[in-house]
Amino acid sequence: MSRILRVDMSSSRATFEEVPGKYRLLGGRALTSQLIKDEVPPTCDPLGKNNKLVFAPGLLTGTHAPSSGRLSVGAKSPLTGTIKESNAGGITAQKLASLGIKALVIEGQPSNDEFQILVISEDGVEFVPAGDLAGLGCYELGRKLWAKYGEQCGVISIGPAGEARMNLAGVSTNDREGDPGRYAGRGGLGAVMGSKGLKAIVVKTDKVFDVPVQDPEKFKKAARDFTEALTTHPVTSQTLPTYGTAALVNVINEAGALPTRNFSSGRFEGAAKTGGEAMAEICQQRGGKGKMGHACSPGCVIRCSNIIPDENGDVLCAPVEYESTWALGANCGIDNLDHIATLNRLCNDIGLDTIETGVTLGVLMEAGVLDFGDGPKAIELLDKEVRQATPLGRIIGSGAAIAGKVFGVTRVPTVKGQSMPAYDPRAVKGIGVTYATTPMGADHTAGYSVASNVLRVGGYVDPLKPEGQVDLSRNLQIATALVDTVGLCLFVSFPLLDNEKALPSVVEMINAQFGTNWTVDDAIELGKNVLRTERAFNAAAGFTAADDRLPEFMKTEPLAPHNTVFDVKDEDLDTVFNF
Repeated sequence: MSRILRVDMSSSRATFEEVPGKYRLLGGRALTSQLIKDEVPPTCDPLGKNNKLVFAPGLLTGTHAPSSGRLSVGAKSPLTGTIKESNAGGITAQKLASLGIKALVIEGQPSNDEFQILVISEDGVEFVPAGDLAGLGCYELGRKLWAKYGEQCGVISIGPAGEARMNLAGVSTNDREGDPGRYAGRGGLGAVMGSKGLKAIVVKTDKVFDVPVQDPEKFKKAARDFTEALTTHPVTSQTLPTYGTAALVNVINEAGALPTRNFSSGRFEGAAKTGGEAMAEICQQRGGKGKMGHACSPGCVIRCSNIIPDENGDVLCAPVEYESTWALGANCGIDNLDHIATLNRLCNDIGLDTIETGVTLGVLMEAGVLDFGDGPKAIELLDKEVRQATPLGRIIGSGAAIAGKVFGVTRVPTVKGQSMPAYDPRAVKGIGVTYATTPMGADHTAGYSVASNVLRVGGYVDPLKPEGQVDLSRNLQIATALVDTVGLCLFVSFPLLDNEKALPSVVEMINAQFGTNWTVDDAIELGKNVLRTERAFNAAAGFTAADDRLPEFMKTEPLAPHNTVFDVKDEDLDTVFNF
């Protein structure tokens, strides 16, 4: 029987609670957002004692549903001031679910500055003083925790950035090799974890797929159907396992939508040196531990991840994803893949969101703090300034919006304080609608219009024209809220959009697990309710339609090579959530 584990950091007390009926058919993002709305004052200080940090596996996480190992992390964001859900892969979500933990709620605040480790096992919950583990980067921390608690334990952790409560701080989960590169990176949730005095959570169990299913035979059939959809779609069965998510670098660059040198152009002359094809070539040439087609979590059939080797074949960084190689590459004018991978590894170790870090570095380059293309200087800034929390390091750690204000930069690509990811809204206007209107701040994963705007998955909407973009974003935001709730990887969206059997098979897995009789319409309504919940929290926190806008320069500065601006009307943006 699943339970909610509530941890009070003020008293170092952990209690298990029965799951209230209203939460029974919620999981992942739906559960984190509902708990935050129900229990967190919308106007509270995100780093104060009244905020809460919620971890929730998806509805299907811990079962044999393919690619269902996502862990949602929710809180009020210190970066945006909005409600926030960020999710990650790795091995921990399935372990939590297999221990019968539907949600882990971290609340309260310690009275001192001492950090603790929370150890969750089949025997119960233990609070352990972090001691000299405090201050460590996530790589060394993970190795020491594996040495103490056993290899293959799940580790959720923060780095020095989270301990320093920086807005860029993410929450790390480890992969099967023990590396910390699986991040719930967006929104500064690592700072919230740091504010709770929590350095790491260890989930000590060998269980992975131990969640009970009410109708196993029905579940197996639906899982087989969904697996077939994933393993026959060309994107999820060929492109992603061969070249990883960074296969998009050359595609988006050719589309003229790859933000370059702080969103001043849509094409980067060094793109080919930083994409998935270049990564695959490096893995082949250097050999050793380098690998494409790596699975970030047990049961993943897409295998879009990678392990990038150094010149000796040892692990340089795992993984280097599309968003990271863009943010730390094209956006900063850096075309050296080793420099990009080193910056990515530093983000993983210090505990930083790679997107926010790369965009902030781009703003600093715009300001002349360092030159575009200067990889070694960018590496020095992260390792010497951010890691040590110097004054400049804290400015960087505060994010692009604050860095722009400090240095007087007006081209700052943020919405609600959060940096835009790797698609320029002037050339992919559907993603601009998503950036502007999602409750999360600029976030491509909230409604990935690129699928239809550029990749022509699930139909086609011309990315350069404003027509049809609002409807596209609306439908994808609803669908994504559902995917995040179920605990599925975002990339299952490709077959969900193209294969008419894919979504019904997901619904049938839910029915088989919980004994429900949901229809596809019921599942879609769940996605709508997630968005309603999140928008209600934001409204109570003081956000209005005026916050659902892109920055001014997007409307006034034409983007090369198409020389277009973002011209979806404000009154049309206000209709996104008219359901």
